[in-house]
Formats: sequence, C-alpha cells, structure tokens
Amino acid sequence: MNSTQTQTRSNLENKLADRTAKIVVIGLGYVGLPLAVEIAKAGLAVTGLEISPKKVDTISAGRSDIDDIDDATLAPLVKSGKVRATLDPTVLAAADCVAICVPTPLSKTKDPDVSFILAAVEGVVAHLHKDMLVILESTTYPGTTEELIRPKLEAGGLKVGVDFYLAFSPERVDPGNPKFGTKNTPRIVGGTTPACTRMARAFYQIFLDSVVMVSSTKAAETVKLLENTFRSVNIGLVNEVALMCDRLNLDVWEIIEAAATKPFGFMPFYPGPGLGGHCIPIDPHYWSWKLKSLNYYARFIELAGEINSHMPEYVVDRTARLLNEDGKALRGARILILGVAYKRDISDVRESPSLDVIRLLHVRGAQVTYADPHVPSVKMEDGSDMRAIDLTDAVLADADCVVILTDHSAFDYHRICLRARVVFDCRNATKHVSPGTGRVWKL
Repeated sequence: MNSTQTQTRSNLENKLADRTAKIVVIGLGYVGLPLAVEIAKAGLAVTGLEISPKKVDTISAGRSDIDDIDDATLAPLVKSGKVRATLDPTVLAAADCVAICVPTPLSKTKDPDVSFILAAVEGVVAHLHKDMLVILESTTYPGTTEELIRPKLEAGGLKVGVDFYLAFSPERVDPGNPKFGTKNTPRIVGGTTPACTRMARAFYQIFLDSVVMVSSTKAAETVKLLENTFRSVNIGLVNEVALMCDRLNLDVWEIIEAAATKPFGFMPFYPGPGLGGHCIPIDPHYWSWKLKSLNYYARFIELAGEINSHMPEYVVDRTARLLNEDGKALRGARILILGVAYKRDISDVRESPSLDVIRLLHVRGAQVTYADPHVPSVKMEDGSDMRAIDLTDAVLADADCVVILTDHSAFDYHRICLRARVVFDCRNATKHVSPGTGRVWKL
C-alpha cells in the first residue's frame, strides 16, 4: 500500500468523521429519501439528485411523498439546509460520496432493465474525481457493479481502490414497517477492493446502527437476491397450499396458524392475491436471468414466480364461483375491491396484485369499484384513472361481492361483513369478526 493511497483514504475518512463530506443521493424515492434523511440527521449535508421536477418541488417545500418519511421529519432538515433536492447533475462535481438509489424494473420479458443505473453512472462519470466514494444501492443481478459500473468509472484513467472507491450496499427498505427502518436495519456492504469496503463501512457507520461487511460487490448483490428469493419461494409454497386446501375444502389459515405453534423448524408465511412491491416480485428474476447466462435454470425461482403470478387469476375465478352460487354471472356483476396498495397501511401500488385482479375482472365484464383510504386514485395498465369511492353502508350493500385484497387497519371489518351481501377475504382480515356475521369466504 503506497503513501498516496493512505493519504487519499485518510482525507475522505477525515471528512466523514468531522461531518464535512458532501453527500449526493441519486434518486429520492422509497430508498433514496429515507437514506438522505438519516444522513442529514447525523449532521451531514445531503443533496438529492432527481429527474422529476415535481419531486424536487415537493421536497424543496419540505413535503414528503412517501409513506415512511413524514413532513414533520423532513421539513426541518430542508429548512436547515441539511437536505435539498435538485435537477442539476453538476452537484456531483463537489460530491465526496454518491449513493445511487434508482429503480431497477424488469422488462416485459422479465429481463433486467438497468437503464436507470446506467444513466446515473454516466452522470457520475462526467464528474468523477479523486477520493470519491460511489455506492450502488439499487437491487440488481450479481456482477453488475464489477462488470458494468467499474469499467465505465475507470475509463477516464482513475483506478478503483486507489483514486476512488466503489461499493455495493443493497437497500433493505420495508415500507410501512413500524419496527425496522433505514437506521436500525443492518446494512450489508461489499467493495470492489478491501479499501473500498472499508471506506463504504466508514460512510454508513456514521448514520446506521450496524454495518456487515462481505467479501465483494458480487457477494453483496447476491445477499439481497437471496433475501427476497427466500420470501418469494415461501410465499409461492403457501399460495400453492391455499390452492390445495381449496380443493380439500380446508381453511388454509387454520392450517398455517396451527403449524405455527411448533416452536422450531417452521416459519409461518401467509397466502394472498399475489405478490406486490418493488422487491419480492422482481428481484428473484434478476438472479434467475443471470444464471440462465451460465446455463443454469433456477427451478425454485421460476416455479414460485409462476404460482404467485397466477394468484390474481385464481382470485377472479373464486369470485366468479361465489357469484355463481347466488345465481349471478361475473359479467355485469358489481364488484367492490377493498385495497389497491400492495400491502397494509401504505399507499404504494407498485406491482400490486390488486391492479391485476381489477384488470382481469374488467376483461370478464364485471363492474369494478374500489375503496382504499391510502390511495385516492390509481392509474391502470391502459392509462385510465380509477378513483376510490367512499366506503358507505349503501356502497357495501349495493355490491354483489366485496373482495378484500389489502387488509388496511382503517377498514371496519365487522361493518363490512355485516353490510355486504358476500365477502371474499383474501387476507384473513376478518379473522376477528364474530362467526355468523354475514356471508364471508376466505382464500
């Protein structure tokens, strides 16, 4: 290790230690904004680089547009200058640390779309300088940081681990989780070189409770994929159990709750109308895609994806069966959907299975409305907008079937079961409603 490398590393470490390092977070969404807030709360100034003028205006006014950060937390940080948002990429020129927190969706063919990452990296390349720390937080396939990002950053002559630092640290955001957030969720860090790993750890240790180092960026990338593949596969398993229990005329919720009394060797997962959110429906396919290039077929991932993606169709088929028992056809039936967010008590509709259920009901001729206290309107696949309706007694009574797709705590399930003709509960939300209160069927 030469003296130049030691001195360069020490300069950045000193800036981090005395809170003078300038931080840029690229992307102020569900990952980037909570990250920026925690950095600012630790005393460092953070600039959020965005491509959305609306988001920049919103944050500059001290308002948050995500569930996990409230205005009361954000506004003082904006007012003090600790957090600011901009559209100007030249802020990267003065940055000591850059965290890339941009979306990584899948294409229609379930291939990785890393276009947002590449666009962010091109911005960094234009302003890369000695002693800069660059961290990718966006979930992606193993090898992205080393094979895709490193060559672009080194093309100008600067060398990773000597002139600048490059690491991967996967976000572990769980929107709406009241117990674990950005600060107290252990952070995985893997650098391109050992020096990069140490520098990334020094950065995160300033504002996070725990940092766990792994051997490489590829290892860190794979850790995140394992976490969400674990959930996807287990949810796929329990969704298939729900389908089997339907055939056997058994209550899947009773089976799971009884199995969960075993104090070892069992972890309960619960079925639902499908997978939603920015991670679990998407991330395993990044892993699967990478392995196909190595002539390996990830069977568990593909099977779980197949089962989970077909749950909205099952929900629609079950709804049709329930209507048929009342002598009604699905075509022309008035279906009221409760909840379009992908999980309880948040406003996030990304990859929400509720949208698939609504689309499939429309295709089969049903008249669909929805109620959701967190989502006043939602854009459908065809570009049309649906608006939420008020959940009145008259609305409940008018529906031929009420389908519970998101178990928001704001819903009064006793009243829903009492007023509705038929309730199809896909989340076991009515488990505490007195037996005999209305006609309730469960997934």
